[in-house]
Amino acid sequence: MEVVKIKHNTPEWLAMRRKGIGASDAGAVFGISPSRTNVEVWEEKVGKVTPDNLANDPLVQFGKKAEAHIVKLFALDHPELKVKQNKNVVYWNGFMFASLDGELEAADGKKGILEIKTNQIYSWAEVKEWDDRVPQHYYTQVLHQLVVTGWDFVIVKARLRRVFADGRPLEIICKEVRFNREECLDDMSILVNKERKFWDCVERRVRPPLILPTI
Repeated sequence: MEVVKIKHNTPEWLAMRRKGIGASDAGAVFGISPSRTNVEVWEEKVGKVTPDNLANDPLVQFGKKAEAHIVKLFALDHPELKVKQNKNVVYWNGFMFASLDGELEAADGKKGILEIKTNQIYSWAEVKEWDDRVPQHYYTQVLHQLVVTGWDFVIVKARLRRVFADGRPLEIICKEVRFNREECLDDMSILVNKERKFWDCVERRVRPPLILPTI
């Protein structure tokens, strides 16, 4: 693993993202992202399109402002873990990279990743996706982070704002889901193979077949 010093969310960081596959790209590579297709990500990586600038999106702004507070609350809930944020480094492993929300260390020296989610959800079906697990496109993100870092576990800390269809607040749901590396090895292997084939398409500038989500 290579550690690159670069501040997150800067123009330099955004330009760097074209040079590999990030954790947030993984769901789209598998064709299960709710926001982007695998072809759209390919077009971004080869420079055919410029990624959408979501900096002014209210939900994105909320997530950025809330993240540091959620990390501090997580640290209070887990005194058994050392918790830190480092927004000035990106971890690289070949063509794969990861920018982490937080880094964890257990008393036995095992290293972990903290992934923060601040979703807004509108239906009971979306709530059910978080029953003792995470939505599938977030699971690919977790697998990607484990591959890049080589670390031992990931904890996803989610603060879900459930709202009515008109945007009125209904309830706040907090979730924590842990993934241990040894339990994910087979899925990690599948992810690496999938992402390697996708990156080969980027390097050869060959448009990959469009993968549509299963209905």
